[in-house]
Amino acid sequence: MRLTLLGTGDAVGTPLVGCDCPRCSHAKETGLSRLRTSLLIENGGKHILIDSSPDLRSQLLRSGSPRIDAVVWTHGHFDHFIGFGEFYRVQKIPPVYAAPQVLDYCAGYFRFLSFERNTIEPYTAFELFGVTITPFIVTHPPAFTCGMLFETGKSRIGFTSDTNRNIPKESLDLLHDLDLLLVDALVPEGFTIEKHMNYADACSLAQQLAPKEFRCVHISHFMPGDLPHLGTDGETFEFA
Repeated sequence: MRLTLLGTGDAVGTPLVGCDCPRCSHAKETGLSRLRTSLLIENGGKHILIDSSPDLRSQLLRSGSPRIDAVVWTHGHFDHFIGFGEFYRVQKIPPVYAAPQVLDYCAGYFRFLSFERNTIEPYTAFELFGVTITPFIVTHPPAFTCGMLFETGKSRIGFTSDTNRNIPKESLDLLHDLDLLLVDALVPEGFTIEKHMNYADACSLAQQLAPKEFRCVHISHFMPGDLPHLGTDGETFEFA
């Protein structure tokens, strides 16, 4: 299995339109942007997209234009699903998997597309192309949101999606013996955002769960670029 970070930015991305802060200025000067957060999983020649961000067209082009075989939505915020319309007239519209309330909300925006809709239940594993996926509930008020556990062979990868530090114990209990943890870290230490973790929260969670590796994602332009464990757009990981 191969996992690619298609984007590691927050809802507005970096550089932020109209912003001349040091981080945004550096991104514009170097081209080292952060597109909105989403993941690409490749296994057995198939491609699973985790969240369809507004930057989906650019993300797929940067990744060599893979044909997407399935999409999984974590929650109904625009930066995690609205790019699904980019499949129009590009390929056969892929089937979507999401919790019932997420699927109902997001699919309502795409009445002009005909596609297969599959409901998935939190804490109930399902399989796609040799990858076992288990959704688990996180805390991202007011949106119902699921993180995802991906397993194949001897590998285990956890993705918190958007959440604050108050993740239910039942969810945390799933995230043991991880090879990689992808964790929401919107802002630097010292900032408090009700819906998200800051960098210190993310590092604390990683210390608690003790994965072999972890990367922070869903990063805003407030975050200094030189902190350890920040994910980068296009970063890839190979697993058994």
